[in-house]
Amino acid sequence: MKIYRIILLSLLIALSSCSDFLELEPEYLTNEASFYKTEADFETAMIGNYSELQNIYNASLLRLTELTTDNAYIQWTSPTASEFECDEMRLSAANTEVNTVWNLSFKTIVRSNTVLNRIADAELSEGVKRQYQGESYFLRAYNYFNLVRLFGDLPLIEGVFNSPDEIATFDMTRRPVSEIYSFIISDLEQAISLLQGVEMSKSRASSSAAKALLGKVYLTQKNYPEALTTLKSVIDSQEYILQDDYGTMFTNNNDELPESIFEIKYISGNIGEGNGFSGLFTPPSFNAAIFPNNMNGSGRIVPTLDVRGSYENGDLRRELSIRDSLLLLDGTYEQLQYGLKFVDFTNGLQGDGGVNFTPLRYADVLLMYSEALNESDRTDEAYPFINAIRDRAGLEDLSGLSKEEFALALEHERRVEFLSEGQRWFDLARTGRTIQVLNSYFQRIGSSFSVTPEELLMPLPQREIDIDPNLKQNPGY
Repeated sequence: MKIYRIILLSLLIALSSCSDFLELEPEYLTNEASFYKTEADFETAMIGNYSELQNIYNASLLRLTELTTDNAYIQWTSPTASEFECDEMRLSAANTEVNTVWNLSFKTIVRSNTVLNRIADAELSEGVKRQYQGESYFLRAYNYFNLVRLFGDLPLIEGVFNSPDEIATFDMTRRPVSEIYSFIISDLEQAISLLQGVEMSKSRASSSAAKALLGKVYLTQKNYPEALTTLKSVIDSQEYILQDDYGTMFTNNNDELPESIFEIKYISGNIGEGNGFSGLFTPPSFNAAIFPNNMNGSGRIVPTLDVRGSYENGDLRRELSIRDSLLLLDGTYEQLQYGLKFVDFTNGLQGDGGVNFTPLRYADVLLMYSEALNESDRTDEAYPFINAIRDRAGLEDLSGLSKEEFALALEHERRVEFLSEGQRWFDLARTGRTIQVLNSYFQRIGSSFSVTPEELLMPLPQREIDIDPNLKQNPGY
């Protein structure tokens, strides 16, 4: 069993990129004379770290955060068993989507640890060191934040492994959620400080991106005073504004837009750096005429009729997020619903989309700030921020709501604003409304499915538990 543990953890630690830039060995096998010496070495390592976010969002994380909710269903006729489990909210410990998110997230965490460990002795300028340190703290916190919201208690890996024995004897005992959050907050505070004044592409971590993420962490913890302070600093910086046209954020040429705070870059051209959203969000029809080369989608994460019906009359976002009819090769249309966001309709190659994914944008900051004000019994002050989002959508301003009514209005606003962006599961979990909302949805569509309290946390991959008995499974699995 010990040798299998070494092999698996070595694979976890391997610093490999989905780009063809470089493949690195585990920390204890790295040739110190040939790597982690120059700025180019560290830049290569950082590119590899960011590339894993491409992989995480390209498929599995959106299945766990959209397909498990009332936002999406499977339209494809031959889904995998794991996709069925997500759609029916019946996850098992063998689920490949769960396993992928777990492994890729920890892979990025350990990569970040390696950069932080090696850069201290590297002969680089202090400015360059601070940049790579700040980015690594951000990426480590980003991945731990996703993991803690999905799985709860987690192993805390904050160092590197210098020998096979260190890997084999590492204690994977899960640490309490409170300890994980303290670790995340510390990392983000470091990132904010280290990246202050550093001009970065929006596909790289920045001080403001770390602040926006920290604000979401505080909001999730219900630490509303700190959430207000942190999010207000992003608003007051005036670095970001809302896009005039909502749809421009989800189509080609959406690089570096004023609303974007942090984006995951995808590049078309059949070089292995494209997104797969064209397949995920569009129908599995061989008669469709929506892509070049008559490419068909796979319909793995398609908006539900329920979410389409939830848009208010006149909401401009609906037609920019969902299409309800499919153009066929003979020029006619078929009534078939599919998603539009992040789909590259100019490209006829599967998995080669060139539209960036934006997990942090200014609209989120405004709605989070509005939520923190409302939860702090300052509802009257919260209206301008939610109404700014509604104004762009062509809707009337809200007014005169109770605290509870405002919270429900905000829940609706986030659902339609961030459809297909991987927010729905996390939003319902944060407000404690997962069971009520999803079970009500299942009843509306005549389904026998239901969500139980144990299913508010997802199962840990069984393979990881089999390797290390110290890693205990969540209740109910």
